[in-house]
Formats: sequence, C-alpha cells, structure tokens
Amino acid sequence: MNKEMFQNYTWLNEDSIRFEEDKLIMYAPGKTDFFNNSGPIGVEGITPDSLTNAPFYYTEVSGDFVMRVKVSHDFKDTYDATSIMVLKDSTVWAKACLELTDFDTHAVVSVVTNQTSDDANGCNIRGNEVWLQMARSGNSFAFHYSVDGVKYDMMRFFTLPIDDIVKVGLLAQAPTGKGGERIYQNYTLELRSVKNIRSGQ
Repeated sequence: MNKEMFQNYTWLNEDSIRFEEDKLIMYAPGKTDFFNNSGPIGVEGITPDSLTNAPFYYTEVSGDFVMRVKVSHDFKDTYDATSIMVLKDSTVWAKACLELTDFDTHAVVSVVTNQTSDDANGCNIRGNEVWLQMARSGNSFAFHYSVDGVKYDMMRFFTLPIDDIVKVGLLAQAPTGKGGERIYQNYTLELRSVKNIRSGQ
C-alpha cells in the first residue's frame, strides 16, 4: 500500500503504524475500544466497557464517499477487531468490524452510536479476512462486506446526525485482551455518490 496516499491522514489516540509491501499494519493496544455503554444488561457474559481510546487513523471528508479495504488479524481475544469508522465526535459515530465475537465466531459486526452504542453481529466469516465497505449518501450510511472483493452484501443501513465534514478512516481495537496487529490492504476512498446505498453501488 502506498504510504503517500495517507499524507492527509492524522491520529486520534495515536499509536504505531507501518507500511509493509501491500499492507498497512496498525497496532491495537490492550483495553482499547470505541463503545458507549448504556449500562449492564445481564449478570453473565461480557459487556464492553465505555471506551473511546482505540487508535483511529483518519482523514476529513466532505460530502458523499465510498471507502473499501480488506482487513485481517489473528483473533486472539474477545472483541479483537480490525475496523473502519466514521466519526463526528465521541458521541456520534459508527464502525464496521471483522471481530472475534463473544460467541467465539469470526463475524462482521457493526456498532452505531448516537450518545449510546448498539451492537449488531452480522454474518459469520470463515477464515481471518474480509473486505469492508462504507458508503455515505447525505446523512445516510451503509456498511457492506465481501468475501472476494467483488460481490458486496449489506450488513447495515443507518442515519447519523452529522455535519458535511466527517472523520473517516481505520480503527484498531482490543477491548478485553493484550492487543495486537491489525492489517489493512487494498484501501480506497472515493469521493462519489452511490446510485443505490443499500446495494453499495
């Protein structure tokens, strides 16, 4: 991956990053996440803590866009994820993740936050990699995933109370574990509008 294409990117919660052949490799420190918890929901199981400390490597984008990237990691600890995110501020944001879930599956997961966060597990994924896509149309967004980088399926459609300019980029998280490397490949960010936001095309 070409380092020069990220010359207008900056950090929220800066950590280490390196470029290796066709990969951007970001480190997710332990106990880092973006999640605004509304409180305990049960006496058993793991509920994510309220954290906004995960490394986010982003650029500011005005108007509609389509972002795509192939993501992977080694799935060590619960909620480990390689993610993409759109952010207005610490209370308004959304992310799409390839995550090790608390059901011990590899899955595409989405979280949409407007003051508090929801949490939606999508399809389980065989293997350790998947393509993620984010598309914006006005205040509407869609997350898509693909196992081959060609055919994309919708995992989430939602709206956010955002401004014209938003922060968009790559998020590395490790909420419960010691952390690790998160790998991004074939990253593109196009300033264009999709014809159909649900299909992502």
